[in-house]
Amino acid sequence: MSILSTIGRIANEFSAARARYQTERSIRALPLELQKDIGWPEALDSRTEYRSGRG
Repeated sequence: MSILSTIGRIANEFSAARARYQTERSIRALPLELQKDIGWPEALDSRTEYRSGRG
């Protein structure tokens, strides 16, 4: 495995991770009702626990 292929693989992994982060950030910015409708995991759990002081 050459150094260029290793750098390319790392760059691809970084790009994919960044895209996932941006998607998650966009979805979390949606209202809770929409998050629930699309089946986003923990749409209610994470925010209700935070508000009640458990998170």
